[in-house]
Amino acid sequence: MFLNNLYTVLFLDGNETSVTSEIKINPEHTIYEGHFPGSPVTPGVVQLQIIKEILETYFQSKLKMKQMRTCKFLQIINPLETPVVQIDARFAKSEFLEVTASIRYKDSVYLKAQLSYLFAE
Repeated sequence: MFLNNLYTVLFLDGNETSVTSEIKINPEHTIYEGHFPGSPVTPGVVQLQIIKEILETYFQSKLKMKQMRTCKFLQIINPLETPVVQIDARFAKSEFLEVTASIRYKDSVYLKAQLSYLFAE
């Protein structure tokens, strides 16, 4: 949905229990016209969608969010100040994909979330 328009993937790697990605956010995207002119803010729902899209890219499968156990937005992601962010996700596959994810810039954490996804058919 947002991949290659709002952001581009600079790096994506993972293993059986985690995935790490680095993305570059496009500060010229139309989403920032409303959030907010002159001081762009990446909406929280968009941050959650980016995490989902990174996981979908890694698993090469569509996902549907089942549950959000916790989600804390700790700082604002302004693409002019934080143009490149890192997404880290630890996961366990069972009936659902149980994920603990974060978005970081340098040494600062911007989002922490515990999420569950279903693999779409």
